[in-house]
Amino acid sequence: MPNHLANENSPYLLQHANNPVDWYPWGEEALEKAQTEDKPIFLSVGYAACHWCHVMEHESFEDEDTASLLNQFFISIKVDREERPDIDSIYMQAVVAMTHQGGWPMSVFLSPQGQPFYGGTYFPPVRRYNMPAFAEILLTIARLWQEDRQQLLKSGEQISQFLRQQVQLSTTSQPLDAQISAQAALILAQNYDWNNGGWGSAPKFPQPMVIEFLLQRASLGDKMALDLSCHALRAMARGGMYDVVGGGFARYSVDSEWKIPHFEKMLYDNAQLARVYLHAYLITNDDFYRRICEATLDFILREMTHPKGGFYSSLDADSEGIEGKFYLWTLEEIRDLDLPSEDEKFLVTAYGISETGNFEGSHVLQRVISDEELAAKFDLPIPKITSKLADIHTRMLAARSKRIRPATDDKVLTFWNALMLTTFSEAGRYLGRNDYTLVAMRNADFLLSEMIIDGHLRRSWRVDHANLNAYLEDYAALILGLLALYQSDPDIRWYTQAVALAEEMVAHFSDPTGGFFDTPNHHETLLLRPKDIQDNATPSGNALAALALLQLSAYNGNGKWRDRAEKMLGSVSEMLKRHPTSFAQWLCTMDFALTPTREVAILGTPNTPEFEALTEVLWEAYRPHLVAALSSFPPGTSAPPLLAGRPLIEEKASAYVCQNFVCKTLVTHPADLRKLLEAEL
Repeated sequence: MPNHLANENSPYLLQHANNPVDWYPWGEEALEKAQTEDKPIFLSVGYAACHWCHVMEHESFEDEDTASLLNQFFISIKVDREERPDIDSIYMQAVVAMTHQGGWPMSVFLSPQGQPFYGGTYFPPVRRYNMPAFAEILLTIARLWQEDRQQLLKSGEQISQFLRQQVQLSTTSQPLDAQISAQAALILAQNYDWNNGGWGSAPKFPQPMVIEFLLQRASLGDKMALDLSCHALRAMARGGMYDVVGGGFARYSVDSEWKIPHFEKMLYDNAQLARVYLHAYLITNDDFYRRICEATLDFILREMTHPKGGFYSSLDADSEGIEGKFYLWTLEEIRDLDLPSEDEKFLVTAYGISETGNFEGSHVLQRVISDEELAAKFDLPIPKITSKLADIHTRMLAARSKRIRPATDDKVLTFWNALMLTTFSEAGRYLGRNDYTLVAMRNADFLLSEMIIDGHLRRSWRVDHANLNAYLEDYAALILGLLALYQSDPDIRWYTQAVALAEEMVAHFSDPTGGFFDTPNHHETLLLRPKDIQDNATPSGNALAALALLQLSAYNGNGKWRDRAEKMLGSVSEMLKRHPTSFAQWLCTMDFALTPTREVAILGTPNTPEFEALTEVLWEAYRPHLVAALSSFPPGTSAPPLLAGRPLIEEKASAYVCQNFVCKTLVTHPADLRKLLEAEL
């Protein structure tokens, strides 16, 4: 018989709807039941693509004996962390405070009032990995709840007080200093892994925000920043974490060499990584980076896009109950492709494919020799290497498509979609790919029509139903996504919607002490009102909000919004110097704040050769410190103030370039506009 998750919308919660555990979703019913029955709460937080979440479900939550203990002594609550980042953030901080580590599945024991007093991550069904058995933990806590409850409650109050202090901590805002960015870049260079690429050791994460910060510096001539970025991007794209057959990136590498991935594919990773490969291409003009960007975006369109235009959240790591099976290859499967013998030999050589494999008897594909080495070995010109591999990969993709696919978490999240909206918008204009721009327009239409209910943005959508309050990260990312789209498709509604969302964000999320809370002021009351400023796998909502206010102020001259953003940056400046990998989006935002912004207004008749020629100049190079407003003449009353009072020259399409409150000479010729944009910042 299904439990209380049966009517939920989240695929992750629905996966647990037939567990013998009497699961409840987070909400008043479960919390009131815990208080009425005087039972502690067992809170389990995970997500659909989480491998160890599935393991713990199979081992413990599907086990009748374990379920009996949970049902007898606890009120059990299941949460999808992707739908409820507020709950995840609060209790993850508690777990880290208690155990000095975190991760998913997250397992936390709470008082009926929601105070955490014991927690961890994955617990095995029997003693293993130097951890107690889950059933032992349940029995011990049930006994202590009856015999020594005050000690548990005292512990819960101490942890709760610690968490409240963390939220209240704020540093005095300091003036912005360009040396902070330089110091952060130096630390990143000193800690870089020049052997394998990237930062840190196993498990190794891709760090797209760090790479974006370095590319922004590279756009201003920082050669070391460019070298670091390109080395990291090439190391990841050799395969392993990158799917050389179908495009797209897995979550992270379990080793330090990018060889063996944690096979789940997340929308947010691919949005951020495709964008930095795009920017690397624009700086270097190396088609290698463009191919990775386009293959990743094409993978999203092929496998993670809803017919209405929203993007799905993730693909599972497992298929047929085996981690990574969908992506692995044996030598026998390679032979079954019936490739010409020379092509088969070429493929086997490129990836070092053998009978023994490199992962549990199979192969995760990762290049073992370079294009130059392949060219010499097979007596081929280097350009032929790329096309030959592409043809073979197409054959492999067709064969792989016949396998049983990993499960898809088909919920649509505003935040993650907004990250991908930005990437498709930029790829459309920078690469001259109108099809990508149309994808971005369709996605924006979807988000604005399906995710706004009764005037308020929502977090999650699935099966024609949007629910849950949106968080700060949803608002901030969507503002930035709409501004990115506005520069690719100058429809004024993208800009006006961005402004409206910003006004709502300031009205409902503001913290009087500075910055923003993660939840709106009409949100349910939780243990505390979270305010997470550190970047994780995704950018922090506050870092994105500061960038959104800076960009909007460049369009509309709102000094209060810029002042707020600069104060936010000043309050975290010390942390940026010390922990650049944990505050990389903040570094990107500070770079935008400190580098003079070129504000470009182009007016005329859209879709005419003269107008398009001026527009194309804007996007022929990576310009992270530019905002552009494009409009027919005269602009409408709702157009950005950046467009106001700008006459045309001799009724020709005209471009205005302003910087540091000074406007340059009005130009009508693309070469003159290029000269203004290429002048030193």
